[in-house]
Amino acid sequence: MKILGGFWGIGLLPSSLFLRSNWQHYFHSGKYGMLGTTVLCVRKGPTVVIIADGQVTLGSQVVKPNVRKVRRIGDNVIGGFAGATADALTLFERLENRLEDHSGQLTRAAVELAKQWRTDKFLRRLDAVMVVADSDISLTITGNGDVLEPHDGVVGIGSGGPYAIAAARALIDLPGMDAETIALRAMKIAADNCIYTNHNFVMERISSLSDSSEDRLPSNGDSPDRCISKVKTSTSVVPTTSDVQGRKR
Repeated sequence: MKILGGFWGIGLLPSSLFLRSNWQHYFHSGKYGMLGTTVLCVRKGPTVVIIADGQVTLGSQVVKPNVRKVRRIGDNVIGGFAGATADALTLFERLENRLEDHSGQLTRAAVELAKQWRTDKFLRRLDAVMVVADSDISLTITGNGDVLEPHDGVVGIGSGGPYAIAAARALIDLPGMDAETIALRAMKIAADNCIYTNHNFVMERISSLSDSSEDRLPSNGDSPDRCISKVKTSTSVVPTTSDVQGRKR
């Protein structure tokens, strides 16, 4: 505070501007604190995936390289976060409670969480941005009360989010590429361009498959609507380049 006061006293820089610019420089973000990360959500066909890197940075220092930034919420919802870990986990718990209150309806639960996040005196201090998805919808939730659905099924947050979004949108219409392949390639591009993103990826996925037999198609007497939807979920940790080389040795 003495240093800041000295700057203000000699008129080099307004104190509010110094605080704001220093905060953004230190945490690589605008309003929401430490967003030095990349989280990407890609929806294509029957599958939606959320993938994130594992790096936590503090200024120019890598604090931890293998943090898990994606998780499962209940049985049929997956989510990822950028920001403070403790704050994000608190918000995930609140979202899980809202899902129970609204019978698993993600949109209603997300809107209720955003309203509470914006108005509650305690929650307003939480520093995170969330991406959540189920088999039907993907949403971004912020402390400003925003609940945003992407128009093309691609969502990216964090410092490397713009790189990941651009790469995913370039790949989304290519034939033969599923959501997992698109997300993985886009994240590799983001990690190569964003210094606050590494290649330790963790991915959560939800796939909507037909009932009884996973490859079952409607018979001549059935309409496509008669095939009951079943949601399958899974988690994977993508091996890094060093892990693959280690196995070859």
